[in-house]
Amino acid sequence: MNAENAAHNAIRQLVRDYVEGMVRADESLLRLAFHPNARIIGRFQALPEWLTLDDFVDAIRDRGPVLAPEQSPFWQIVSQDVTDETAMVKVLDDYAGLRFTDYLSLMVLDSRWRIVSKLFHCHS
Repeated sequence: MNAENAAHNAIRQLVRDYVEGMVRADESLLRLAFHPNARIIGRFQALPEWLTLDDFVDAIRDRGPVLAPEQSPFWQIVSQDVTDETAMVKVLDDYAGLRFTDYLSLMVLDSRWRIVSKLFHCHS
């Protein structure tokens, strides 16, 4: 497997872990997917949100799982742009009955891909 395919596969797994972490309210998966200094930014219910990773994880954990264990979450990588050890990934996903577009900025840190920022749009 060449480096480009390896990066593509690792990024796909990272996005899967991120979405699964959200819909299952799995703090450990979310903390694996995000760098501890990551920021989560967007508008929710028309209000801007500027969250730390801890704020984001707390909100997901407080809401709890949004899918039954046997259900698979909807998510789709719309686009992906990789330059060496940095990447931008546009993801369409569903969470708690809402559709989101997430723009995930990624970097290789400590030998693995991590989300360093998430900019999201909640579709109404």
